[in-house]
Amino acid sequence: MPVIESEEHKALRAAVAALGAKYGRDYLTNAVSSGRHPAELWAEAAKLGYLGVNLPEEYGGGGGGVSELSIVLEELGAAGCPLLMLVVSPAICGTVIARFGTEEQKREWLPALADGTRTMAFGITEPDAGSNSHRITTTARRDPASGDWLLTGRKVFVSGVDTADATLVVGRTEDARTGNLKPCLFIVPRDTDGFQRRAIDMELQASEKQFELVLDDVRLPAGALVGEEDAGLLQLFAGLNPERIMGAAFAIGMGRYALARAVEYARERTVWKVPIGAHQAIAHPLAQAHVELELARLMMQKAAHLCDAGDDIGAGEAANMAKYAAGEACVKAVDQAVHTLGGNGLTREYGLASLITAARVSRIAPVSREMILNYVSHQTLGLPKSY
Repeated sequence: MPVIESEEHKALRAAVAALGAKYGRDYLTNAVSSGRHPAELWAEAAKLGYLGVNLPEEYGGGGGGVSELSIVLEELGAAGCPLLMLVVSPAICGTVIARFGTEEQKREWLPALADGTRTMAFGITEPDAGSNSHRITTTARRDPASGDWLLTGRKVFVSGVDTADATLVVGRTEDARTGNLKPCLFIVPRDTDGFQRRAIDMELQASEKQFELVLDDVRLPAGALVGEEDAGLLQLFAGLNPERIMGAAFAIGMGRYALARAVEYARERTVWKVPIGAHQAIAHPLAQAHVELELARLMMQKAAHLCDAGDDIGAGEAANMAKYAAGEACVKAVDQAVHTLGGNGLTREYGLASLITAARVSRIAPVSREMILNYVSHQTLGLPKSY
């Protein structure tokens, strides 16, 4: 794995940073306050090829991987205008369909996901399952008369369902040999009969709303199943690894944005005889935040490299570690940025206060830091399983 970024990656980073600077945090804040989606930024990112940079070239993508897509999200985040649906539509859903979808599914969905004309949401979390994918109760059963699938269950905290053209839903089917339930993935179009959604009233302000989904005997054709019925966890993890990597990119970008605002302020703000950034009590915590963000990025790059190389097991460990490190680094960077500005850090003028709540998401979603520590202690260190 290369430790130093390639010239291609540096060029991509610079180009996306320029796009982000064109829009910035004010653009995203205005979109959120007016209740609209950042359609202009999404469309321009699509036109420049950034939305589908990880998808296969033969289906309209850029032929790269999660390594490239994570750069896109990180740099947009560092400019103050991250696109949450990058985590979901091209990263999770696009990756799963590219790897396991039928030829018909690939041709129908990948070009549209790549050029941004269609989006796909991802439904896995359930009210009583949380992060435990083994407790998912959304079930899929065959209609013996027609061969159709019937899905029944509930999902919560599903982003962007109101604008997405379809949702990739994680259900469970019964293994004919053992009777055990195993995960399977289904493409559910937005207007399918029996597919209901309810917006969740969130304190967190974001352009993408969160929804609870109810699936009441949702009837789907046989072709709605993504991949093999017997593949189970393999297909699920193929989507969850990019989700964690992109979650890390989102957190690192947010942390970098907050840190940059604090550094700018600390250079200029003079209370006594010198700028406050000359005092170690201000400078050292900001330097520490920078170090931790850089370390988190290195782990994220490792995870992305392993994911793109097809090492799902290695990527699983690294992606979890990257998400953990990035979440911790983001929260600390935002907290220190607000603290550096003092009272100004809580004003709308400087735009940092809202990040206090947003930064917490990086510790909670898509998987909590405690579940990551469970994973590392059990899978990596070989300690007895506690859950």
